[in-house]
Amino acid sequence: MVARLVVAAPASGSGKTTVATGLMAAFTAGGLAVSPHKVGPDYIDPGYHALATGRPGRNLDPYLCGEQRVVPLFLHGAAGCELAVVEGVMGLFDGAAGRGEQGSTAQVAKLLRAPVVLVVDASAQARSVAALVHGFASFDPGVRLAAVVLNKVGSARHERMLREALEEVGVPCAGALPRGTALTVPSRHLGLVPAAERAAAARDFVAAAGARVRESCDLELLLGLARAAAPLGGAAWDPAAEVTGAAPVGARPGAGGGPPAGAAPVVAVARGAAFSFHYAEQAELLAAAGAEVVGYDPLADEALPAGARGLVLGGGFPELYAAELAANEPLRQQVAGFRGPVAAECAGLLYLGRELDGHAMCGRLPVAGAMTGRLTLGYREAVALADSPLAAPGTRLRGHEFHRTAVTPAAGAAPAWGFTHPERRTEGFVDGGVHASYLHLHWAAEPSLATRFVERCAAWT
Repeated sequence: MVARLVVAAPASGSGKTTVATGLMAAFTAGGLAVSPHKVGPDYIDPGYHALATGRPGRNLDPYLCGEQRVVPLFLHGAAGCELAVVEGVMGLFDGAAGRGEQGSTAQVAKLLRAPVVLVVDASAQARSVAALVHGFASFDPGVRLAAVVLNKVGSARHERMLREALEEVGVPCAGALPRGTALTVPSRHLGLVPAAERAAAARDFVAAAGARVRESCDLELLLGLARAAAPLGGAAWDPAAEVTGAAPVGARPGAGGGPPAGAAPVVAVARGAAFSFHYAEQAELLAAAGAEVVGYDPLADEALPAGARGLVLGGGFPELYAAELAANEPLRQQVAGFRGPVAAECAGLLYLGRELDGHAMCGRLPVAGAMTGRLTLGYREAVALADSPLAAPGTRLRGHEFHRTAVTPAAGAAPAWGFTHPERRTEGFVDGGVHASYLHLHWAAEPSLATRFVERCAAWT
């Protein structure tokens, strides 16, 4: 059984990323194999988690993937580890808007049967911390609030007052991080700056967070709580079994899942600072479906990987690297002329357009992208409107939007998606072998995306 903790907070900005990443780094430095996880769709925190543990940061999202997949995906990520640390999202009980607990840290904690450590910003309170913690401990009896870590504590006297208050409600204090020495990661228009863009500084942050947690937290108490988590049943998620059991969406009658016959088609996946948003399970599913997954960096590489038969262009921050992407004209021309299957999300959509903030992009799609002052953020329910390398018309999926850019037009003559919730609109582009959209998908929710894409790649000549 994997020992496990969920690190949550009453609200965003309380310090849970610092504490969660610090715990991962501290326990890893102590010789434990630590599995890092993040509740929700966020791509950025898992990059720091991966630096802290040396393992891929993995997301657990009941809304995107279905609550029935949370435990299997957790067990898959935690295979071979002694401890798992799960960082929550927003406040403990915050989830998908209008859907109750769905997608919340509380829901994931209950599914994992894991104790919760609540990180509290104590900078402007004393005994009132007891009322706050009591409310969070009693709001949902199914959530076990096992300990509190205090953040931004002003002095030794302040810490004593807070600890005495917590004794009144019977919740142990597992640590107190002092005020004035806060560890920060720079932010910008979509949150924290990804680790892929600031490798040396990100490593320094992770090391400092680990040291601060070791100095300020009772690691023995926290490890004991983690080891006391109730047993989990079920089997780990297995990408090979998933693609074998998944008939490709829109496949011909009688077609089975699994890898296609013949040599493995090369699927080129964009990586690097401008394309850093990926769920680890996507590459695992592509490989299990029979592809040879090869990474490349559109900022640095002047050619696609040799023999590429399909392109995956994920999310990231191309708006920050528009000039550099434009300067790599050899690769832009090659992508523009590529006629095999292409799956593009968000950053990939912008890169395939004619221009981005006045900088030339690949011109594969007749769109112009630009930064705006508006944040588009939230879960979406969508139905595929056109046949594409990913899905047949009528396929229903859930995804997530997260961007401050916009493209004109917003949808093509053959839109990729019709959004059905929380609003109705068409979005994205299906053009020949290209499927491009702002919608981020977690392919573990629908493994047939991988089988269909790899089959199209294998069949392309």
